[in-house]
Amino acid sequence: MPKTTGRTNQSFPVGFVLLGMSEWPQLERMLFWVVILLFTMTILSNSSIVLLSCMDPHLHTPMYFFLGNLSFLDLCLTTASVPQMLSLLWGTDKSITYTGCVIQLSVFLCVGATEGVLLVEMAFDRYIAVCQPLRYTVLMHRPLCWKLVFLAWLSGLIVSLFQSSTTFQLPFCPHHLLDGFLCEVPVLMRLACGDTTANEWQMTITAVIFTMVPVGLILASYGCIVQAVRFMKSEEGRKKAISTCSSHLLVVFMFYGTVAMVYTDPKSNFASKNGKFFTFFYTVVTPLLNPLIYTLRNQEVQDACLRQLGKWI
Repeated sequence: MPKTTGRTNQSFPVGFVLLGMSEWPQLERMLFWVVILLFTMTILSNSSIVLLSCMDPHLHTPMYFFLGNLSFLDLCLTTASVPQMLSLLWGTDKSITYTGCVIQLSVFLCVGATEGVLLVEMAFDRYIAVCQPLRYTVLMHRPLCWKLVFLAWLSGLIVSLFQSSTTFQLPFCPHHLLDGFLCEVPVLMRLACGDTTANEWQMTITAVIFTMVPVGLILASYGCIVQAVRFMKSEEGRKKAISTCSSHLLVVFMFYGTVAMVYTDPKSNFASKNGKFFTFFYTVVTPLLNPLIYTLRNQEVQDACLRQLGKWI
């Protein structure tokens, strides 16, 4: 149990205790092996996509540029959260230092918000590719792609700095027990002993801006894409557009759906009861599903993988 230095949060705590699944120790051991397997697969799959998108000239297109950045974000998310989760599930020491908690929350918020903006930009890329194919290479040029990725990271950084600073100003209860796997805003809010109304509204507004608004923009772009696909003469082109866009929509709903359920109303009974499940899903499962849904089953990526293996063998 971490010590405190007196009052609730007038002076900073030495650390926090992450409860995780402490009430079910046998389940913790089983989850440990599940998480380490999924973590290994996530690192290998996303690293492969990042390397292929950089090394293979055939994948030097805007779509694979964004997919490579998405895989890099998934790598950042998993490396910032899963090692701590594994330590929590296996060991008897459930504590995390105050500094470690701040870093974990900041990275988590930054990567999450960045990925949300990047998914909107990927929808914009698909809209241009399907609805204005003749102008695609002119409009989606390399400098613009880099600017869009920079904008996504800048948005994530701003959200992280603003949200993490206000969260750690909360008056935490002296016991510092966090009922979760990770240092997250909803979990830290439930630890607060004082009035958190302003923080809850701030979190809700941020969640709406970075979940509801992006989903609206994505659905609007795909409404235009559906109209364009209907008038395509090429059956092969129609199938390829539908396959790519359906993959994107599946990732969008997995990401935004789980995040919105926890962050839109962080202190609700639903978020309190199901928060651990959603945390597990978007930190362990989603980063693995992204490359499987998006990229590794793609014929172009498979061909690129074979070309690179041919060079090394």
